Amino acid sequence: MDHVTIKCVITDDEPLAGKGLLGYASKIGFLQVVAVCEDAIALNTVLKQQHVDLLFLDIEMPYMTGIEFLKSYPNPPKVIFTTAYEQYAIQGFELDVLDYLVKPVSFERFLKAANKAYDYFSAQQTGDQQYIFIKSDTKLEKVLFNDILFAEALGNYVAFYTADKKIVTHATLKAVQKKLHPRQFLQPHKSYLVNINHISAIEGNILHVGKYEVPISKYQKEEVLERIINNKLLKK
Repeated sequence: MDHVTIKCVITDDEPLAGKGLLGYASKIGFLQVVAVCEDAIALNTVLKQQHVDLLFLDIEMPYMTGIEFLKSYPNPPKVIFTTAYEQYAIQGFELDVLDYLVKPVSFERFLKAANKAYDYFSAQQTGDQQYIFIKSDTKLEKVLFNDILFAEALGNYVAFYTADKKIVTHATLKAVQKKLHPRQFLQPHKSYLVNINHISAIEGNILHVGKYEVPISKYQKEEVLERIINNKLLKK
């Protein structure tokens, strides 16, 4: 995978909070902070002057909230909200933000959000490849990512399930995961990778994927629910 550099802007009306996020971002090699703003007006000016990939955006600010700005700005960059108020989380997910950080933000949580952004932009960078070649028996079979329901580890093999077939290949699930788009596939269990777009329901610790049922590990459930909310499958 080519190196990804994410140009970002930090916007927060509290100078100390903005300085703290800048300190965190400076420790992460793939984040390049091009500006720190104290309100949406300054942010608007920056966005008119240069290309920006990602906004670390506060919500409660003078003149205009982060949510109001995001709704009003045409084709905005991707956003990670940073706020002291948890009640905006649902609005954030409905606006398709990458993540939602509640202050005070720890470096561990900031790094997790930054890595999520890295995965997103890496997938966009390689977005021209929408398929994988799977070696089965004596042939290489081309399968579109969108057609894969899920992949299941079977010892030294991995089975790919589509709506109408099952393809088994000699591989590890870890190797397969590296070839799939990280934003499109999640790992609910050590033995499964699931295409988020094909999840139709969650029932207890089970994902309904097409006509199949895939288990959710108790250790993965929180992450799985978070990813699904990010993809707006739990909108009311």
